[in-house]
Amino acid sequence: MAVDAVQGTLDELGTPLREVTFVVFDLETTGGSAAEHAITEIGAVKVRGGEVLGEFATLVDPGGPIPPFISVLTGITDAMVMAAPPFSQVLPSFLEFIKGATLVAHNAPFDMSFIRAACAAGGYPPPANPIVDTADLARRVLTRDETPNCKLGTLARLFRSTTEPCHRALADAKATVDVLHGLIARVGSLGVHTLEELRSFARTPTPEQQRKRHLAEGVPSAPGVYIFEDSRGEALYIGKSSNLRNRVRSYFTASETRSRIREMVGIAERVRTIICATGLEAEIRELRMIGSTKPRYNKRSRFPERAVWLKLTNEPFPRLSVVREVKDDGATYLGPFGSSRAADDARTAMHEALPLRQCTERLSPRTLRNACTLAELGRCGAPCEGRESEDAYARHVRGAKRAMEHDAEAVFSALEARMRRLSAEQRYEEAAIDRDRLASYVRTAARMQRLRSLTAISQMVAASPAFDGGWDIHVIRYGRLAAAGVMPRGAHPTPYVDALVATAETVVPGPGPTPAASAEETECVLRWLDSPGVRLVQVDGTWSVPAYGAGRLRDRIERAYQGLHPRQPREGRPLR
Repeated sequence: MAVDAVQGTLDELGTPLREVTFVVFDLETTGGSAAEHAITEIGAVKVRGGEVLGEFATLVDPGGPIPPFISVLTGITDAMVMAAPPFSQVLPSFLEFIKGATLVAHNAPFDMSFIRAACAAGGYPPPANPIVDTADLARRVLTRDETPNCKLGTLARLFRSTTEPCHRALADAKATVDVLHGLIARVGSLGVHTLEELRSFARTPTPEQQRKRHLAEGVPSAPGVYIFEDSRGEALYIGKSSNLRNRVRSYFTASETRSRIREMVGIAERVRTIICATGLEAEIRELRMIGSTKPRYNKRSRFPERAVWLKLTNEPFPRLSVVREVKDDGATYLGPFGSSRAADDARTAMHEALPLRQCTERLSPRTLRNACTLAELGRCGAPCEGRESEDAYARHVRGAKRAMEHDAEAVFSALEARMRRLSAEQRYEEAAIDRDRLASYVRTAARMQRLRSLTAISQMVAASPAFDGGWDIHVIRYGRLAAAGVMPRGAHPTPYVDALVATAETVVPGPGPTPAASAEETECVLRWLDSPGVRLVQVDGTWSVPAYGAGRLRDRIERAYQGLHPRQPREGRPLR
């Protein structure tokens, strides 16, 4: 008996996106952990084929007070959720709303963790719906040339969303709908037309990647630095790895999805490698080479010289000044900051606690002039007018030096009191601004004090266990890696340590908290020193941090940001 064969259409290989019902949803919560925090609002939009089929939105009683910094962020207060239902009552309706649909969220793992936790608490099975994460999809589809990051607000502007994200659930869900449609349009041009293709979307190696695979031939399987170079020998991209061969090979496979790097591979004509004794040496060499050669395809660490500092000037009536250079002028410095804005935020935070003058003129005890408005407001002792003597003003200067180098409590307490007052007056936006200023000060002070703990030591020798049973040994001078070597298993350490110290780089310290290396290099060394198994061999000096330093306050600052939805990272932090 003959059987007629019918060739299926391409749409039969999957569910066409135009026929998929999406439920795009968003949550606002009291914090970042589904185990410890609760939902305060849920918003969802059901769409199919670009048409809105329905909306779901409600405030939720979290069962406890909403932290003030969460209210600052979202605008949702305890009074607003007082009459709202608990999520246990909202969940059944939401599960019915999403039945048969594909769930979409921006950074879906965060939102789904709260939904799954609520289902477990209520005795419901977790949703088995397909899930699409617009944040992850954006990272795969968009390039750095199109968008600097994958925050929801940034993507909403890129795709010209009609709704601006504002940390309210329904508004953010509507913005995510527009982002989803924009991303679907992008992947459509890449041949993605079904739900199955959308969820498994990953780029295949480009013809250039396949053609350049021979560049990985002969690369050794050792720790070190690799440099992609063009036909003129110019460095295009510099990286490091504990296994150079495996890392360089990955650039010519489908696992490399970064558009800029794929473009770089198409230009590259050779890969040069530098074998290093240890992983730390490779990391430090990478930093130094990126800073000196500035390869155009590297994004980070290209301009260490652009660091910004907050300087307490050395003059009769010192003031706080934002500068780009640390000089040997007897002044006190706080930094480095990533931008002038961050430095100015820290300066404003310090001015809240310390009545230092804010004018820029150079003052003298013998030359008087009229005071400004700050003196009338009690924010300055007006040394310019002679109201405050040089000795009296010196007390403020000592307080500023202490706040920069030793004890951050005065600044922290002043800003904390101001934030409490503003929150009590429901001036949440102003409180959030003060929170960010305080965070800029505390984070940088904590970082600098930690850096100085190492840069003040003229020489330190430390070792960590290697995989083969030997030891990786490093000589650190004033926070700079001066030598690196490997001691084989079973060998006596003294000859190896003595030889490494004798051949180590001579380091002459300069001024400031980072006298011999960039802050990033010293932080690499500190991370290695904190790694498991590291042993101190020699320390010339005392390795310590201030007992009342900013480090003890940093956790309190970070807790104030735990309520930030991961789709909206803090400034300067990558999404991932």
